[in-house]
Amino acid sequence: MRLDKLLGNNGFGTRKDVKQLIRKGTVRVNGVAEKDPGAHVNPDVDSVDVLGEPVIHQEFIYIMMNKPPGVISATEDKWDQTVIDLLSENEQRFEPFPVGRLDKDTEGLLLITNDGKLTHELLSPKKDIPKTYYAKIDGIVTGGDVEAFKEGVTLEDGFHTKPGILNVLVSDSISEIELTITEGKFHQVKRMFEAVDKKVIYLKRLSMGNLLLDESLPLGHYRELTDQELNELDPRKKG
Repeated sequence: MRLDKLLGNNGFGTRKDVKQLIRKGTVRVNGVAEKDPGAHVNPDVDSVDVLGEPVIHQEFIYIMMNKPPGVISATEDKWDQTVIDLLSENEQRFEPFPVGRLDKDTEGLLLITNDGKLTHELLSPKKDIPKTYYAKIDGIVTGGDVEAFKEGVTLEDGFHTKPGILNVLVSDSISEIELTITEGKFHQVKRMFEAVDKKVIYLKRLSMGNLLLDESLPLGHYRELTDQELNELDPRKKG
């Protein structure tokens, strides 16, 4: 890794800032001053310090966000605020991205990271990673709907979904449910209920795999995952 990139990724300023630091001789690699911003270092092997402060290399970032409505799950957009816009500059320098998407009006658990391998593991259709949602439904959700979801339903475009586990919390003119699915088709939860002639009027994701939404996080707030959460979430860490 280039020395200037290492320092930039670890919070020592903009690329211009770190180049000035390096050229002033304030950066040492293995105890020797290094004035070439393009010098290559191995952060796992080489010792790097700036004005005597050791550079602790962090390659990946893992953030749990309680996504608010009105914000889109994207890295950038010309018109709308994105979930990345909600992060501080310190987190944005890792160039993170959302793992999957929540609709603009959907709330709840969103994982944001720059770990492409973990993202692939979590989103691969072959992995069947479960995702659980809480929803309010315009219409009476019945036992018949539970059975239909258990078999999978056919969406308006002819796609037949994998089975979903539908738990009815309140069955009334406005029903409340929890639904666990292992797919992530565009607007899937909403389209599944449309397939049984009902409409989702509120949607919130509660979990993804073993990662549960921290209910103490207000809408629009976020925190880094704990080591335990990351270990339980990452399928690569399981025997």
